[in-house]
Amino acid sequence: MRALISVSDKSGVENFAKELVGLGYEIISTGGTYNKLKDAGIAVIEANEVTKFPECFEGRVKTLNPYIHGGILHRRDKQSHLDQAKELGVEGIDLVCVNLYPFKETIEKTDDFEEIIENIDIGGPAMVRSAAKNHDSVIIVTDVVDYDVVLNNLKNDTNTAEFRRDMMIKAYEHTAAYDSMIANYMNKRFNNGMGQKQFIVGEKVFDTRYGENPHQKGALYEFDKHLSNKFITLKGEASFNNMGDISGAAKIASAFGDDNAVCIVKHGNPCGFAIKDSLFESYEQALRCDPISAFGGVVAVNGIVDLELAVKMNEIFLEVVFAADFTPEAEEELNKKKRIKLFKQGTKKLEMSNDAFNFKILDGGFVYQDADKVEEDEVTNSELKSKREATTQEVKDMEIAYKVASLTKSNCVVYVKDSAMVAVGMGMTSRVDAAKAALRKAEDLGIDVSGSVLASEAFFPFRDSIDAAQEAGVKCVIEPGGSIRDDEIIEAANEFGMALYFSGKRHFLH
Repeated sequence: MRALISVSDKSGVENFAKELVGLGYEIISTGGTYNKLKDAGIAVIEANEVTKFPECFEGRVKTLNPYIHGGILHRRDKQSHLDQAKELGVEGIDLVCVNLYPFKETIEKTDDFEEIIENIDIGGPAMVRSAAKNHDSVIIVTDVVDYDVVLNNLKNDTNTAEFRRDMMIKAYEHTAAYDSMIANYMNKRFNNGMGQKQFIVGEKVFDTRYGENPHQKGALYEFDKHLSNKFITLKGEASFNNMGDISGAAKIASAFGDDNAVCIVKHGNPCGFAIKDSLFESYEQALRCDPISAFGGVVAVNGIVDLELAVKMNEIFLEVVFAADFTPEAEEELNKKKRIKLFKQGTKKLEMSNDAFNFKILDGGFVYQDADKVEEDEVTNSELKSKREATTQEVKDMEIAYKVASLTKSNCVVYVKDSAMVAVGMGMTSRVDAAKAALRKAEDLGIDVSGSVLASEAFFPFRDSIDAAQEAGVKCVIEPGGSIRDDEIIEAANEFGMALYFSGKRHFLH
């Protein structure tokens, strides 16, 4: 039996090769892997002894040879293949262990195109695909975490067709992801990221219990290990819907740096948000915005939940609490609720992956775009359009209202007072309806919005929203501007003595 080992990630390769030798395998290897195994005292055959041809073109050609690919690809169940292999002097290769040149690491450390090109693997993917194609007879290994699994199957005589099939699937996933990464990089470099084909590759983290509804299957996938590293389950099982709400709440809560921000989300939209001197006060004020919707909601905490906050949270039913971390006492307290789900990042403050792109499924395909982001200076650089300027507190409230509005479903308006959201209207077909719905709910809950700041993620097409804001006692408004009736909006603001700012940038979220 023969095994071909040629890996860029050499962790664990010496022990793997030693174990294979102990199981009766001859080892074939190339380049750095060959030297490492040889230096470790492992009997190893250099690939050019098999190919009868030297490595050439500065290592660009090593294994692209019939003695290698014939050894991998010939069928052991067809006598004609066996006869031809004997005739040609091709010896079988029964296990292929390959991981590929570190293209991702290369593009992260350099912009030198020549170096990047040289780190595109050719022989590796070819061997992986050959071995995967002939998985009926050949084991293909592409991940160092599988070394022990492979060895156990060989030692326990469980090298089954099903096992090799699973390894085959993983191998094709590996090469597909690798080629996708290269294609996406080239399109980003030369086509502004919008090539003729767009590849979205995620790695499975876990199955959800089901999808949006019980009759749908669901699973969580990730980019660049963010969720594997920073999504820790303490209690419960995250559902498909939970993950969407957690992401939405965490984006808002983390958008204010190290501030003590707490965001409550229900069905993908914020129903409470505040930044106060402590997380306890922030949660308390966030809850006041809409305690009815908060029941059964998802809470994101930009910091560490302590016992005092946990006791407060346990006063109502919350489905999910997601935080940077929990003290042991807080975790114990929250665990008293049977149905609550607890997840953390294991950090001091929430840390987002800040994906560079996003996409949306639609019938027959998807639309893809650069990710939206509110720049830190958008509010401070907003243009004053009214005679009255905002106060210091109103500027703080504008920052909050503007960021929350940018992360809330359009059409939306957000009212913030004393660093806490006091009303929100979202997902409406009319902006004035969003404004009125928010104020109506605030009135029903007995919340005083007078003196608040109003933010809209897009321009007001008519002054009716300003008129409604005046009736509610709003003193400051921030919006992108850009309507053909901007002059009417400015006139209305001056008429009511409001401060009015135009950011010049729209933040639709659909």
